[in-house]
Amino acid sequence: MADRDETAAAEFRIFRAKDAPSLMESGCMTVEPYTPVQREGMDKVLAAGFLEGDEVRVLVDLPGFSLTHVWFKPGYPLPLHSHDADCLYYVIAGSIRLGTEDLGPRDSFFVPANVPYAYRPGPEGVELLEFRQQGKFNFVNLAKGAEFWDKAAAQVTAHREGWKTAEPPRLN
Repeated sequence: MADRDETAAAEFRIFRAKDAPSLMESGCMTVEPYTPVQREGMDKVLAAGFLEGDEVRVLVDLPGFSLTHVWFKPGYPLPLHSHDADCLYYVIAGSIRLGTEDLGPRDSFFVPANVPYAYRPGPEGVELLEFRQQGKFNFVNLAKGAEFWDKAAAQVTAHREGWKTAEPPRLN
């Protein structure tokens, strides 16, 4: 006999974007404890307006599967981090810089569980989808030095006004 979670996942369902909760509201992601330097740095970027630079919604949250829609606005400083779940990313519109690679619409990249990574949204920002074979996952912040946080706070300050009226990039 299938348990309730397996049955719920096997039912035909429709998920509407307008009903999607934010990432933090959904409870899909837990945040691992920060070091004192990370906490101080995060407090700086939050005070500068960090939360105005992204929109992240969980479109689907099922046992063994999640789909998240992300819009990072231009200049959003994503810290080096990892998750305890594999993730496949699909760029819808805009672009990112991932290491030495520039990725744009219809490009994808895969990050295995526990592999550190970060990327920078392009000049129009980036809209992407995150596919995971887990409904729950963690966020491990790996940005260690105060230098990253000082630079991130300066980026947030420089972009905050533009974020207020920014619109998602469009697919060309």
